[in-house]
Amino acid sequence: MANPIRILAFSGSARRESLNRKLLAVAVQATRDAGAEVTLLDLNDFELPLYHGDLEDAKGMPENATKLVNLIIEHQGLLIASPEYNSMFTPLLKNTLDWCTRADDSPFPGKVAAVVSASPGILGGVRSMQHARHLLLHLGCHVVPAQCMLSKAHEAFDDQGKLKDPKCFKTVQTLATQLVETTRKLTA
Repeated sequence: MANPIRILAFSGSARRESLNRKLLAVAVQATRDAGAEVTLLDLNDFELPLYHGDLEDAKGMPENATKLVNLIIEHQGLLIASPEYNSMFTPLLKNTLDWCTRADDSPFPGKVAAVVSASPGILGGVRSMQHARHLLLHLGCHVVPAQCMLSKAHEAFDDQGKLKDPKCFKTVQTLATQLVETTRKLTA
């Protein structure tokens, strides 16, 4: 394909053994299988201070925030794993998005986005995912309707990091396909 769809993927968890990072890895592969080029980021490589207006006034945008903004601009879509901390998305995810909105031109309007969430609990991180989807809509993203919540995620993966339940995997595939097809249609 002459102009492949480019998707930027990252997780709002910094933990190495994060269940959300595991689910994101499955979603990244499904998105690649659906025909997109995917850049997978580790937010540990883009450390940012806690957003503070006075800090921004004194020092401007941190270099890592500028790098993230440029990466978002270079991609047509976003694939985000949103862990749940106390029924909300993580401070890492919120802080990352907050800093990126501080660019002269926000990189989010017009981007297509998909959100996945995993949790050892029965709700699968649905509350975090809904908050993240709402924020992305507010920032001007087109959020695909497909949703992927993985409950009891601590039991969901085999030793190779693949989902054990074919129904769960089908949900990931549906989300990935919607992300790629919607991005293709909106950027045609």
